[in-house]
Amino acid sequence: MSLAELRISSYIDHTVLKPVCSFAEITQLCREAVQHGFAAVCVPPYVVKRASGEIVGSNLKTATVIGFPMGYSSVQSKLEEIRQAMEDGADELDVVINLIALKNGQWDYLESEMTQIVKAIHQRGKIIKVIVESGLLSREEIIRSCRLYGGLGIDFMKTSTGYAEKGASVADVEIMRKELPAQVRIKASGGIRTYAFARELVEAGAMRIGCSASLAIVSQEKEWLTQERSI
Repeated sequence: MSLAELRISSYIDHTVLKPVCSFAEITQLCREAVQHGFAAVCVPPYVVKRASGEIVGSNLKTATVIGFPMGYSSVQSKLEEIRQAMEDGADELDVVINLIALKNGQWDYLESEMTQIVKAIHQRGKIIKVIVESGLLSREEIIRSCRLYGGLGIDFMKTSTGYAEKGASVADVEIMRKELPAQVRIKASGGIRTYAFARELVEAGAMRIGCSASLAIVSQEKEWLTQERSI
């Protein structure tokens, strides 16, 4: 099925992860996500219970972040965050890897960390998205991450937290799609503000788009489709 047939809205994790957000913003985020048929809302752990309560009766998923945004908390800290998030109603957990360990070549640590995390999440039938912060990695580090995490049963590899200088790129998504097992999906996030860029990322292999500019992207898609039909 082509992107035009499927619509971009079904790819989007409608997101607010800023450190200061009101409960009214979370309610509005959820209402917008239901209205537009987004895939999920992605919210801070503190408001997971509130968000999951807002979307009862819809097909929308509640996503949250773990070890966010730096990823260098201990495995036990991440596991406790995961436990609480799932108890509060999270369906999908976007987990930041330990970049200090990666940059120091501690691949055994990274494997142990994610093995424990995948087990904890999958035991509850939930989805794990592993955030590798691809904008801070070399091509070789992206490839090695794909091979490591792709072999550990993850559901998604996610490009970015949105807090690094460089977010998602088409080139990084293309590398991931080439190197990951076919069953591992890709979530692109970080700096995605236009429909044109979101479309490029999907065409490169992304199955989810994490963004806060979701409404603008959906609006731009309508304009693009109108122009396509007029040609």
